[in-house]
Amino acid sequence: MDWDRVRIFLEVARTGQILGAARRLGVNHATVARQLTALEEEMKTILVKRDTTGCTLTRSGEALMATAERVESELLKVGSQLAATSDRVTGVVRVGAPDGIGNYFLAEQLGALAEVHPELTIQLVPLPRTFSLAKREADIVITIEQPKEGRLITTKLTDYSLSLYASQHYLDGIAPIRREEDLAGHLFITQVPDFIYSRALDYASYFDTVMSRRYECGSVVGQMEAVRAGHGIGILHDYAARRYPELRRLLPEIKFVRSYWLVSHPDTHGTRRVKEVHRYIASRVRAERRHFIVE
Repeated sequence: MDWDRVRIFLEVARTGQILGAARRLGVNHATVARQLTALEEEMKTILVKRDTTGCTLTRSGEALMATAERVESELLKVGSQLAATSDRVTGVVRVGAPDGIGNYFLAEQLGALAEVHPELTIQLVPLPRTFSLAKREADIVITIEQPKEGRLITTKLTDYSLSLYASQHYLDGIAPIRREEDLAGHLFITQVPDFIYSRALDYASYFDTVMSRRYECGSVVGQMEAVRAGHGIGILHDYAARRYPELRRLLPEIKFVRSYWLVSHPDTHGTRRVKEVHRYIASRVRAERRHFIVE
């Protein structure tokens, strides 16, 4: 059995699409379809039902996927053992992260790691509502809640805090804000409710009764830029807000504390490239931990 064809089958099974598998593999979708058909002919069975909405596995496909993933895991372990004898860190590591820590910490830190290892490609991607490490949609993921299910390696990175901020320019034009009641009437720059994929992100509801005017941005960067531009008041990550001297923290008695968790899959965690990126993220967060939370 040709392992390259099996590897293509695995990507189709994981993405549920021939086109999606082609993108992840970096090949033409016609090549994926042709190799999948060749594998089915070789095995004399239909592995995937193909239609306009995507691909679903047959019973034969499900059986092959279970076996192929076990083989893939063993190959990854062997590759990790062989790579351990070399000083080179090579390959691709995909890191999924919420856009707060992704944009205001990891983008800079992982860029420095990529400079050190010229044969290592690091992909920093936004964390979607759902993800699967088992399907190799990411090698390492940072979450804001500790995963409760699945065969995963989970490490707590750090607690972090968020507070209310406004720009000095905005504050110069309004009455002083000394109490929570003084927030009434001000434009609240916050998340888009539909984009809140975890209850841990719903800290804005704290102000529902006092701040009725809303400007909702779908990203942490959008909220940050709107507050910096002087359009209103927002809840910002303290470690990100400290980068901008024009921002002022309001009502310091109001603070929201959350946590970041570093998650990887046992099948890939031991590979040299994943282990190196995992170690680096943990060490850099540990070194900067005092900046992630304010007193």
